[in-house]
Amino acid sequence: MTEVPPAQRSEDPITVDRLADDLRSLGLDRKTTVLVHASLASLGWVCGGAPAVVDALQRVVTRDGTIVMATHSPGNRDPANMNHPPIPESWYERVRESMAPYRPALTPTQGMGAILECFRSYPDVRRSAHPQHSFAAWGENAQFVTEGHSLDYSLGENSPLARVYDLDGEVLFLGTTHATNTSLHLAEYRSSLALEQTSHASAIVVDGEREWREWEDVAFSDADFPACGSAFERDHPVAVTTGDVGATSATLLEQPAMVDYAVEWFETNRE
Repeated sequence: MTEVPPAQRSEDPITVDRLADDLRSLGLDRKTTVLVHASLASLGWVCGGAPAVVDALQRVVTRDGTIVMATHSPGNRDPANMNHPPIPESWYERVRESMAPYRPALTPTQGMGAILECFRSYPDVRRSAHPQHSFAAWGENAQFVTEGHSLDYSLGENSPLARVYDLDGEVLFLGTTHATNTSLHLAEYRSSLALEQTSHASAIVVDGEREWREWEDVAFSDADFPACGSAFERDHPVAVTTGDVGATSATLLEQPAMVDYAVEWFETNRE
């Protein structure tokens, strides 16, 4: 199927003012802590591109609130786990010895989209220390959200996801869906599921020096996230607001309510 160009999805150019008005109409407010998942292409023809979207979010939430985005860099991994595409086994040791280390200010995101990649480089944005699963935050609680991000169990209790939960935060989908709803990983950790333990490795900086560091995590999965998210929206409509932002559909929902619901949902519906 041929994708419709952004300009053909918009009757008018999508401006910062239009985006800010739409976000307020959706229910986003100043002083809110919000974890944003966004697709630039879905918004229509945005005048100014990704920076316009970040500007609109900052205008609405203000410095009294906190904007959070996932800024993952999954390529910083053990070469034995590189599958898309795989690399020759004969390269493994050289990759482990020479992989550029994760540096919050420099390491680009991978596969996260133009808005998130743009946001991480904005003034006063802080980024957490995890080499694969970092998050960036701006605003009142940016330091609280990003500091102390554990190398092990990267999306669990010592992660920015848990700090958004602590702040009674919200999740905003701009042209995205529960298929990439990172907060549901926190529910996996909090469930009683017997999750498989896995070992990983990444290049990081320790005391100014590059190190190849191994770390542990669980084998989390997102295959059933759409079903879980749909069930939550059906069973807790008061916790969910939907509307249009730019030329796309948007959803604003309560993250703690969703995580709590997903814990029980996973325990009931996953084998």
